[in-house]
Amino acid sequence: MGGDGLAPGSARLQLVDGLPLLRPDEQVFEAMLQGWRNQQLARNLSPGYIEDQERTVRSFARHADAMPWEWTPQHVDDWSADLRAVHGCVRSTLRNYQGSVRLFCDFLANPAYGWVEECMRHFGTHPVQIVHEWNAAAHADEAEGEPERRAFTRPELEAFFDYADEQVLRVRGKGRKGWLPAFRDAALFKTAYGYGLRRRETRMLDLTDFGRNPQGPEFGDYGTLHVRYGKAKKGSPPKRRTVLTVWRWTPEITEEWISEVRPGMRHSTGPALWPSERARRVGLQRLDSRFAAYRDALGLDPALEFHSLRRSYITHLIEDGFDPLFVQQQVGHDYASTTAIYTCVSSDFRTRTLRRALDATIEAALRPGRTS
Repeated sequence: MGGDGLAPGSARLQLVDGLPLLRPDEQVFEAMLQGWRNQQLARNLSPGYIEDQERTVRSFARHADAMPWEWTPQHVDDWSADLRAVHGCVRSTLRNYQGSVRLFCDFLANPAYGWVEECMRHFGTHPVQIVHEWNAAAHADEAEGEPERRAFTRPELEAFFDYADEQVLRVRGKGRKGWLPAFRDAALFKTAYGYGLRRRETRMLDLTDFGRNPQGPEFGDYGTLHVRYGKAKKGSPPKRRTVLTVWRWTPEITEEWISEVRPGMRHSTGPALWPSERARRVGLQRLDSRFAAYRDALGLDPALEFHSLRRSYITHLIEDGFDPLFVQQQVGHDYASTTAIYTCVSSDFRTRTLRRALDATIEAALRPGRTS
């Protein structure tokens, strides 16, 4: 409660008592959003999360072409159908969007904030909850990703990296300066795979995020990578983690990029590890478009995406015999079950594992002195 005894976001804090509203619909709606924003700030939710919530509610209002006190479950049905059929939203995105509208309606219908009374006074009706269990996407499975998404096979990954390197040589051979961003993209993709990073985690790396690992002196100055923009939980700041270098080739690529190539970039004076030709940090759209261009040029499966590099990192560590708990900590998963979802071990790996188990069983059965 505030000093005047009113809850953050209450109608009386957002609307001036006694003054007529010139545009009641618009003014009340904006006051509602401001009140909801204040309520979320009071809950210590992050500004970025609050902005996303508000953006979703505004989008829903535009689609419904109605104000919150006029919304009905039918509006939710039509909006959801449009998101899935026209815009191609995946299940988890649709559920999150519906969740934003549900939270907004919960806020408006809460008597502590006074919006029901305010709407009755101005419009003769009031907002109600319109997102229910029977018209919202259910969170029925922990793994909601599209089933076609997968990791690279090792030959596919090798071909992808080789092709990225070839583009550097091709452009440089023509005497064009475009080889610098081509080199950056090749090094960036390898770094994303080498540390199991998401797109934003990769993009937001700075030069100062690398450090030594006392237990791995052979990696020099690149024994650890401090990820500062890990995937956040709802309303929380980005989750940080430190990833240990596991492959000897990773520091070589990083060192070559930082010391020999990056200084030639236009924005190399900034802290970003991956500067762009036009900005101080490469954009996400650039990462997606370059990745897709390389993938399609090789005729690889369209289901492969930037995130497949992270899936490949997890899969290949497991196949190489690393402890699953170590892998889980490397990629920043709270639960081992999440890491298991990402793991796409090859049929060859499963066959080798089975063969080892069978051989061990036969060896034990034939061991001299064994008693039944």
